[in-house]
Amino acid sequence: MKRIVIPILSLFFIGCGDDPLPKPKGYLRLEYPDAVYEKANPSLPFTFEKNKLAQPISKIKVSNNAKGIDVKYPGLKATIYLTYKTVSKDNLDSLLRDAQNLTQKHTIKADEIAYKDFENKEAKVYGMLYEIGGDAASQSQFYVTDSTNHFLSGSLYFYAKPNYDSIYPASEYLKKDIKRIMESVRWKE
Repeated sequence: MKRIVIPILSLFFIGCGDDPLPKPKGYLRLEYPDAVYEKANPSLPFTFEKNKLAQPISKIKVSNNAKGIDVKYPGLKATIYLTYKTVSKDNLDSLLRDAQNLTQKHTIKADEIAYKDFENKEAKVYGMLYEIGGDAASQSQFYVTDSTNHFLSGSLYFYAKPNYDSIYPASEYLKKDIKRIMESVRWKE
């Protein structure tokens, strides 16, 4: 009897350990190279610095008194669309309103819209950066102007259905590039 009871009791004590726990969820770790910036000098009345990770700027689009260029990031499946318009004494208010309204169109899908003023008095560049949280089509938008001659707006879009959790790392990486664009804009006179 002892021969049977002792092995059964020993199995009982050995087998009763910690309760099994499920494995924690794994998260995708995306690492992007450190940004290296170079001067972009498009055939437009401004220059700026862009990340070398972006494709070279090749084509200028023209429509409705606006000129635009695309800063494409094929590896991130994203593009920063830049649109330039000339300021006249009558249109600055409408340009500002249009830029702000474009951002407000994303409130349907956005969880939040945070904004930051931007000012570089020395270079005469003033503007606003909008960071859009949630499953909105655009994660960042901005505009800069000198208030007298130049107005530049930009929007970040991904070539994918907006899923905030999935595009968040790339969005954060590209927000740094957008800030660099704003900081490095210089108007050509």
